[in-house]
Amino acid sequence: MRNLICDDVEIDLALLADAATIDGSGKLNILGIFDRLTTASFPTRHPHLSLVLRFSAGIQEVGRHDVGILLKAPDGNEVVRIDGEINLAPGPSDSGGAVLVPHVLNMDGLVFPLPGQYAFDVRVDGEHLASIPLTVHGSEGSAQA
Repeated sequence: MRNLICDDVEIDLALLADAATIDGSGKLNILGIFDRLTTASFPTRHPHLSLVLRFSAGIQEVGRHDVGILLKAPDGNEVVRIDGEINLAPGPSDSGGAVLVPHVLNMDGLVFPLPGQYAFDVRVDGEHLASIPLTVHGSEGSAQA
Protein backbone atom coordinates (compact mmCIF):
# COMPACT_ATOMS: atom_id res chain seq x y z
CA MET A 1 0.00 0.00 0.00
CA ARG A 2 1.39 3.41 -0.97
CA ASN A 3 1.96 5.84 1.90
CA LEU A 4 -0.23 8.86 1.11
CA ILE A 5 1.00 10.85 4.13
CA CYS A 6 4.00 12.10 2.16
CA ASP A 7 2.00 13.61 -0.72
CA ASP A 8 2.02 17.11 0.80
CA VAL A 9 5.45 17.10 2.46
CA GLU A 10 7.99 18.99 0.38
CA ILE A 11 11.55 20.18 0.70
CA ASP A 12 11.58 23.87 -0.19
CA LEU A 13 15.27 24.43 0.58
CA ALA A 14 18.15 21.98 0.01
CA LEU A 15 21.82 22.94 -0.17
CA LEU A 16 25.36 22.25 1.01
CA ALA A 17 27.31 24.78 3.08
CA ASP A 18 30.53 25.19 5.03
CA ALA A 19 28.46 25.72 8.20
CA ALA A 20 24.84 26.20 9.27
CA THR A 21 22.90 26.57 12.49
CA ILE A 22 19.31 27.01 13.60
CA ASP A 23 18.78 29.63 16.30
CA GLY A 24 16.25 29.47 19.14
CA SER A 25 13.54 31.07 17.04
CA GLY A 26 14.01 28.57 14.19
CA LYS A 27 15.93 30.94 11.89
CA LEU A 28 18.53 29.31 9.63
CA ASN A 29 22.03 30.80 9.56
CA ILE A 30 24.05 29.58 6.56
CA LEU A 31 27.71 30.24 5.69
CA GLY A 32 29.49 29.33 2.46
CA ILE A 33 27.03 27.63 0.09
CA PHE A 34 28.79 25.40 -2.45
CA ASP A 35 28.17 22.67 -5.03
CA ARG A 36 31.72 21.62 -5.94
CA LEU A 37 34.96 20.62 -4.30
CA THR A 38 38.47 20.57 -5.77
CA THR A 39 41.16 18.24 -4.49
CA ALA A 40 44.71 17.23 -5.36
CA SER A 41 44.14 13.46 -5.18
CA PHE A 42 41.65 10.65 -4.62
CA PRO A 43 40.35 9.32 -2.39
CA THR A 44 39.96 12.64 -0.55
CA ARG A 45 38.57 13.54 2.84
CA HIS A 46 36.57 16.76 3.26
CA PRO A 47 36.86 18.17 6.80
CA HIS A 48 33.28 19.43 7.26
CA LEU A 49 30.09 20.16 5.39
CA SER A 50 26.52 20.96 6.41
CA LEU A 51 23.53 19.56 4.55
CA VAL A 52 20.72 22.10 4.97
CA LEU A 53 17.09 21.10 4.42
CA ARG A 54 13.78 22.79 5.14
CA PHE A 55 10.71 20.59 5.19
CA SER A 56 7.40 22.22 4.28
CA ALA A 57 3.93 20.73 4.73
CA GLY A 58 0.29 21.42 5.35
CA ILE A 59 -1.31 21.01 8.76
CA GLN A 60 -2.63 17.56 7.77
CA GLU A 61 0.99 16.32 7.71
CA VAL A 62 1.63 16.97 11.43
CA GLY A 63 3.34 13.98 13.05
CA ARG A 64 6.34 11.70 12.54
CA HIS A 65 7.83 10.95 9.14
CA ASP A 66 10.69 8.63 8.18
CA VAL A 67 13.61 10.39 6.49
CA GLY A 68 16.41 8.72 4.55
CA ILE A 69 19.51 10.46 3.17
CA LEU A 70 21.84 8.66 0.79
CA LEU A 71 25.08 10.02 -0.64
CA LYS A 72 25.80 8.30 -3.95
CA ALA A 73 29.16 8.28 -5.73
CA PRO A 74 29.48 8.84 -9.50
CA ASP A 75 29.67 5.06 -10.01
CA GLY A 76 26.35 4.62 -8.16
CA ASN A 77 27.89 3.15 -5.01
CA GLU A 78 26.63 4.24 -1.61
CA VAL A 79 29.07 6.49 0.27
CA VAL A 80 26.89 7.32 3.29
CA ARG A 81 23.36 6.35 4.36
CA ILE A 82 21.53 8.08 7.21
CA ASP A 83 18.07 6.98 8.33
CA GLY A 84 16.00 8.83 10.91
CA GLU A 85 12.75 10.65 11.43
CA ILE A 86 11.36 14.14 11.76
CA ASN A 87 8.40 15.29 13.79
CA LEU A 88 6.39 17.95 11.99
CA ALA A 89 4.53 20.24 14.39
CA PRO A 90 2.10 23.08 13.60
CA GLY A 91 3.60 26.52 13.19
CA PRO A 92 2.59 29.70 15.02
CA SER A 93 -1.05 30.72 14.77
CA ASP A 94 -0.18 33.40 12.18
CA SER A 95 1.40 30.85 9.82
CA GLY A 96 -1.97 29.69 8.51
CA GLY A 97 -1.31 26.19 9.78
CA ALA A 98 1.79 25.74 7.63
CA VAL A 99 4.53 23.50 8.95
CA LEU A 100 8.14 24.57 8.25
CA VAL A 101 10.92 22.49 9.79
CA PRO A 102 14.54 23.50 9.14
CA HIS A 103 17.15 20.80 9.56
CA VAL A 104 20.96 20.93 9.52
CA LEU A 105 22.98 17.74 9.24
CA ASN A 106 26.68 18.33 9.99
CA MET A 107 29.09 15.80 8.49
CA ASP A 108 32.76 15.59 9.38
CA GLY A 109 35.46 13.73 7.45
CA LEU A 110 33.42 12.50 4.47
CA VAL A 111 35.61 10.49 2.11
CA PHE A 112 35.05 10.92 -1.62
CA PRO A 113 36.64 7.90 -3.35
CA LEU A 114 36.75 9.22 -6.94
CA PRO A 115 36.11 12.32 -9.04
CA GLY A 116 32.72 13.09 -10.56
CA GLN A 117 29.12 13.95 -9.77
CA TYR A 118 27.86 12.91 -6.32
CA ALA A 119 24.30 13.36 -5.06
CA PHE A 120 22.64 13.54 -1.66
CA ASP A 121 19.23 11.93 -2.25
CA VAL A 122 16.54 12.70 0.35
CA ARG A 123 13.45 10.55 0.88
CA VAL A 124 10.50 11.15 3.19
CA ASP A 125 8.25 8.19 3.96
CA GLY A 126 9.92 6.32 1.08
CA GLU A 127 9.24 9.05 -1.51
CA HIS A 128 12.20 10.78 -3.20
CA LEU A 129 11.85 14.53 -2.60
CA ALA A 130 15.25 16.06 -3.40
CA SER A 131 18.71 15.48 -4.87
CA ILE A 132 21.50 17.84 -3.91
CA PRO A 133 24.36 17.56 -6.42
CA LEU A 134 28.02 17.85 -5.50
CA THR A 135 30.80 17.79 -8.09
CA VAL A 136 34.18 16.62 -6.80
CA HIS A 137 37.11 17.05 -9.17
CA GLY A 138 40.87 16.92 -9.06
CA SER A 139 43.44 19.56 -9.92
CA GLU A 140 46.77 20.83 -8.70
CA GLY A 141 46.36 22.34 -5.23
CA SER A 142 44.64 21.41 -2.02
CA ALA A 143 40.99 20.53 -1.30
CA GLN A 144 38.76 23.58 -1.10
CA ALA A 145 35.06 24.40 -0.97
